[in-house]
Formats: sequence, C-alpha cells, structure tokens
Amino acid sequence: MQASSVWTLGLRNLWRDLRAGELRLIIVAVLLAVAALTSVGFFADRLQAGLQRDARQLLGGDVVVVSDNPAPAAFAQQARQQGLETVASASFPTMARAVQGQGGASRLVALKSVDPGYPLRGRLTLSQGPGQAPQPAATIPARGEVWVDAPLLESLGIGVGDTLLLGDAAFRIAGIIVIEPDRGAGFMSFAPRVMLNSADLPATRLVQPASRITYRLAVAAAAGRGGEQAAQSYLLWAQQQAGSLHGVRIESLESGRPEMRQTLDRAEKFLSLVALLAALLSAVAVALAARSFANSHLDASAMLRVLGQSQRRIALAYVVEFACIGLASSVAGVLLGWAVHHVFVWLLAGLVEAGLPAARIWPAAFGVGMGLTLLLAFGLPPVLQLAQVPPLRVMRRDLGALKPVSYLVLALGVGGFAALLMAVSSDLKLGLIAVGGFAAAVLLFAGLAWLAVKLLRRLVNESTAPRWLVMATRQVSARPVYAVVQVSSLAVGLLALVLLVLLRTDLIASWRQATPANAPDRFVINIQPDQAQDFQAALKKAGVQGYDWYPMIRGRLIAVNGRDVSPEDYAEDRAKRLVDREFNLSTSEAMPEHNQVVAGRWTAGEQGAVSVEEGIAKTLGLKLGDRLRFDIGGEESEARITSLRKVDWSSMRANFFVIYPVRQLDNVAVTYLAAYRAPDLKGFDNALVNQFPNITNVDLSSTLAQVQQVMDQVIRAVEFLFGFTLAAGLVVLFASVTGTREERAREYAIMRAVGARASLLQQVQSAELAGVGLMAGFLASCVALAVGWALAHWVFDFEWSVLWWVPLAGAAAGAVLAWLSGWWALREVIRRPVMITLRQAAE
Repeated sequence: MQASSVWTLGLRNLWRDLRAGELRLIIVAVLLAVAALTSVGFFADRLQAGLQRDARQLLGGDVVVVSDNPAPAAFAQQARQQGLETVASASFPTMARAVQGQGGASRLVALKSVDPGYPLRGRLTLSQGPGQAPQPAATIPARGEVWVDAPLLESLGIGVGDTLLLGDAAFRIAGIIVIEPDRGAGFMSFAPRVMLNSADLPATRLVQPASRITYRLAVAAAAGRGGEQAAQSYLLWAQQQAGSLHGVRIESLESGRPEMRQTLDRAEKFLSLVALLAALLSAVAVALAARSFANSHLDASAMLRVLGQSQRRIALAYVVEFACIGLASSVAGVLLGWAVHHVFVWLLAGLVEAGLPAARIWPAAFGVGMGLTLLLAFGLPPVLQLAQVPPLRVMRRDLGALKPVSYLVLALGVGGFAALLMAVSSDLKLGLIAVGGFAAAVLLFAGLAWLAVKLLRRLVNESTAPRWLVMATRQVSARPVYAVVQVSSLAVGLLALVLLVLLRTDLIASWRQATPANAPDRFVINIQPDQAQDFQAALKKAGVQGYDWYPMIRGRLIAVNGRDVSPEDYAEDRAKRLVDREFNLSTSEAMPEHNQVVAGRWTAGEQGAVSVEEGIAKTLGLKLGDRLRFDIGGEESEARITSLRKVDWSSMRANFFVIYPVRQLDNVAVTYLAAYRAPDLKGFDNALVNQFPNITNVDLSSTLAQVQQVMDQVIRAVEFLFGFTLAAGLVVLFASVTGTREERAREYAIMRAVGARASLLQQVQSAELAGVGLMAGFLASCVALAVGWALAHWVFDFEWSVLWWVPLAGAAAGAVLAWLSGWWALREVIRRPVMITLRQAAE
C-alpha cells in the first residue's frame, strides 16, 4: 500500500472523527474558552478606547490646573504662548434660597462660575422644563441668569423663570442642566449645581477671604497630532511648576474621573476572573477529552503501523488534524465572543458616555492564539502517543496503552497557557491567585485522592458491607491512577463552580452592602448641641431609624511625638493640605460598625487614645504608638494612636479620619452630624430646614441611585458570563465520567456474563460515581473558600466570612452532579447486549 501524504491522512482522520462525534467535547471546550476570553477582551479594548476618548470631555479640557486660589498668571500665559485655549471656572458650596413669596426654602448648592468659552471639551446640555428635550448650550449663562440642576427646583418648589437668591444677589432661573461634562465627583458635587456667569459672582458677596473655593483653569489644544503634542508639552511644564507651588495640582487624561475608573476596573476584574475560570476548566476538559480520544484510537493507530505508516507520519497527521480543529474552534469562539461582548456593552450601557469606538484586531488574534495553545498544550500530548503504538497490538490488546505524558511537553504547554492567562487577567494579583490557586489545587486534589484510594479498601469491611458497596470499592481501587485523575478533574470543575457561587453570593453581596438599598441618602451637619435632642426627636417622629449620629470637632494637627509639624515638613501635596487645614474629629465609645481595625486595638472608653484611618496615617507617615497633638478651638489635646482603621469612603456612611474612643471630650466646642435614610414624606427636608435654619442638609439620593444602578449593571454582566463557566464545568464533569466508558462496558459485560443483574450493576455505578463526586465536592469547596478569601482580601477588597456548611453542601452537590452526568453518559453501557460488547472487545 502506498503511503498517503500527511495532509491527506490528517484530513481523512479529521473527517472520520467528526462524523463519529469523537471530537465533540474537545471542540466545545476550546469554543467556550475562546468565547469567554475574547468577549471580555473585545469589551475591555473598546471600553479603554472609549474612556480615553471621553476623559477629556469629563475633564472639560486636555489639562486642568486645579488650585485653592486663582491659578498663577504664568499658567495661562504659557498656554497662550503654545497656542492653547484656556477657560477659568470656580466652584464652592453655599446656600441658595427661594423668595419668601414662594416659600423661602433654602438648600445647599454647589455654585459654579464660568468664563465665556466654557466648556473647552464636551457639550453642556440644557432643557427648559421637566419632560422637554435637552439642547446643547451655545454659550454660558447670561448676566443676571443662572442654570440649575432639576433636584434644586423640586426641593425649593420653584421652576424655570422664577427667582433664585444667592448671597446678596437675585437671579432668574433660565434653564435646567442635563449634562455637565466636567462635573467631577467631590463631596460638594453631590449637591445640586447652580451655574452663573463669572461676571456676576462679585455681586453675590459670597467670596470672602476665608472662603473655600476650588479654581479650575482648563487648557485645550486644537485637534490633530500637533495639538496632542502641544497639550502633552504643556502638561509636563505645568506638572513641573505645580511641584513647587502649594495648593496647586494638575489633572489630565490619566487622573480624570478616578471614581468611574475604579468602578469599571472592578467590573473588568470580575469579568476577567469568570473568563479565567472558564479557560482553566476548558483546559481540564480538553486534556480529559483528548486522552479519551487517544484511548479510542489505539487500535486504529496499530493498524496504520501494520500497513506501513511511520511513527513520524502518524504523529504529523494527528498534528494536522488537531491544528485544523483548534483553528476552526478558535475562529468560531472569536465570532461567538464578538457577539457576546455586545451583550456586555448593552448591560453596562451608561458607564461611559456615547457609543464605544470600534474594537481593534488584537482580541481576536489573542483568542485564536489562546485556542491553539489550549489544544496543543493539553490536547495534543496524549494524542501524539498514538504514533508509538506497536503493530503487535492488533493481536495483543494489552500492548501500547497510553503512558503518562512527557513532562517536558506538558511543562512547556502549561507554562505557555499560564502566561497567556496572566496576560488576559489584566491584574497581577488576580492572575496569580486564580492560576496559582488552581495549580496548587490540582496537586492537592491528586495527593488527597491517592491517599483516599489507598485507605478505601481498608475502610470497607467486605464481610459485612453490602455487595454493591464492595464491588464499587473494588472498581475504584482496581484503577487507582484513573480514580485519582477522575477525582482531581471533578474537583477542579467543582472548584470553579463553587467559587463562582460564593463570589455571587458573598463578594457581590459585600459589594452591595457597601452601598445598600437603605444606605443613608441625607447628611446633615452643623447641628448645635442644644438642638441635638429636638433634631433626633424630629427624625424619630418622621419614622427615621438606624441613623448615624456623631459629634464633629474641628481640630488642627500641630505636633507629632512632641515635634511641631507644618506643611513644609511634607513633600506630598495631599499631606501639605491635610496639615494646613482643620480635621473633622469625632468621639465614639463603640467603633463604627462599617469600619475595620487593621492594626492595634480599639478599647472603648480609653482616655488619651485615638484611632486613625489607615490612608491618612500612610500619607502623614503615622504609626501605632505615635502621639498626636491637636489644636481644638485654642485648647490642645494630645493622644496616642492605639488603632488604625480601614474605612470604605464609598459606603455612604459617616466616616472620620480620627476618632477618640470615648463618649465625649471636655472643654471643646462640638456640633453634630446625622446620616440617615430620608422618609417618604413630601416636604420633610424643607420642614427640617425651617425648624433648624442653621443646619446644612446634603441630599445624596440621586448619587446613591446612580451608584446602585452601576452595581446592578456590573452584576448582570458577571452573571451573564457565568453561563460560559457553568457550561465549561459541565463539560469537565461529562469528560471525566466518559473517559473510560468502553472499559466500563467490557467490565460490566463480563460481570453480566457470570450472572450479575443489571440492577446490581446500576447500584455499583451509582455508588462509585456518587462517592467520587462526594469527595471531589468536599475538596473543591474547602479550596474554594481559601481562594475566595484570597480574592476578596487582595483583589476585590471585600470582607470574607467562611461558612462552615459550604464543604458539606459542596460534597452533596458534587455527588449529585457526578451521578447525574454519569447516568447521562453511561446510561446505554449497562443496557448494551453482552455479546456485542464482548465481540467488540475481542476484535
């Protein structure tokens, strides 16, 4: 017989195996892995491009000089010399009022004055009333007019065309702000915006020597390559100048809207984790399916050797077959990933403004490379052993069995696959925990499974145990290597599934807990001590419960460990600002329930002690045991740092940098802060302000709703991608159970030939599968708790509580899933006629 070419032989084998369905599991596993990875890749690529495009609009310019006083003239002069445009603005908190004829209600607002030309980047849009279509603003507010946020009109009971009082001046409301591109996310940005012409600001008499005003000088370049270079040159110059100036900082593309970047980064980490788990599961499924494929082709390979085919030709033919399968599956996975990423764009709509740019080609190339690497690293090594099957196997079936894979080939493949997974993780800690955790888990599963198999025969008393249990025990212990492989592969699959369930229930629940549905949406400050009892009574009368209530003490840090401190002692600008202003201090015997002590110990009632937030401690170089001296209204207070706290500043709760763990401080002036969920009573805010006219009431309801909407969007996207990982896990379960289907068929046929009933064999099969699944589920759940804690602690920054019942539930779920997958995969094995099975075994 003339040997056919390698390509002809490979394609012929491919066509035959496709028609027989023997490549089905391999194709599905590669398809799922590539689709999961490329869907996240396409979305992340478009998202990053969209953020880079929109960041300038969110800033209001290419570069922004932010300062506590009007920016030095040199910044504007340098911009003009480089042909750049500039626009100045100023913003600060103040109270706005309606005229007495319309109720005279007042409300804290974020006042912003703007120069002509504002904004340089983005479009400010307005509407003329509720329900009316927004229109781009052609200019800034006219003299004597203001533009406002809609919530201000509702809270004051006024509308467009009415009068708004600001300081000593009155203005006509000319429009409602719909989109303000450079709004930012500072605390005062939560208050409704009032925008006016900068020429009208002096008439208000709101700017006083002690006023806390934020000045912004926006700089923008013309479109084009030359403009980008000019803006970059100006950025470098401005950063050098700001380094030597107090109270001046520079914002650019990289620093704009960090709070949105944090939200999107966390969403991307969630999606990357789910995609990583799908890829890891797919690798296990490919390895199991390829080994099953190789076992079923031992006889055909021996026949090819008899017919004169060389080992090299057979090996190359299988390489051709698997390369074609890998390429086709990867391309199909890329197409599926491209379709799926549009679902992410739809689910996460609104996190970026306007449509996202088109995706680049690299996620598709990366997906194809990942698919081929996955198949060649985990699928090809056992298949290549077919080339070494001796021709004598056609007469002696005991020859040519598969041996362990070459460790060199396996190490190279696994190393390459791990490197690609690390690249796709986009976060070093996430990649190390996911990939390293699974690698360690496989070794742990294999070792524990080997010990369990060794102990199994000793634990089952064959003289008293049921017959089906004895036979199932013998089945498992007769193939120890296969039992270890089956338990390990099942455990890896269940590990990913259990981990995802825990992430869904615990990590996402923790994320929601940071801003729960009942989170405070009102912050009230400046409550005087003689008003405290009446204010709390007003809250109680309105049905408000569970509110935060803390004293607020204004104090300036003047000494650390007996040494006087000043802004000049620190290089970092934030540290300079902290030392240069007064802190909001507080007292509380009980540690705030939403804070966490990370160093030291909180002792209720301890005199001469303070607890410091860990972030500010790092900024100011403070540590446990340091003594801090504060100037509180002329009274000096010295205390030792006895604990450091971790504070979640996005929790929508009352938080403080420094807290004394005592009920009160003597001889110091205090006001009180209240944070609560506003009751569903119309006019409650206005009634509260009328009763206590000196308080400042900050409404965070719209911001809270936006944050919770973002959470819901991200969670829906994660749950959607979870389907890929669930499918990959089921493929692993199916592949691990069907790996020895033909061997089981021959064993069951021999048992039936010597008189065993089909019902007994079903009991043996069920006991074996359930036992293997029980052990795999228990091991997987224990490891999932450890990996979940590591991800929560080091990647997602959530608290993680270990639940004792998870290993028990995982063991039960593993037993049920293994039994169901085994019943589905092996249902026809027991029903197959004995003579057909024995005849096939003898051929």
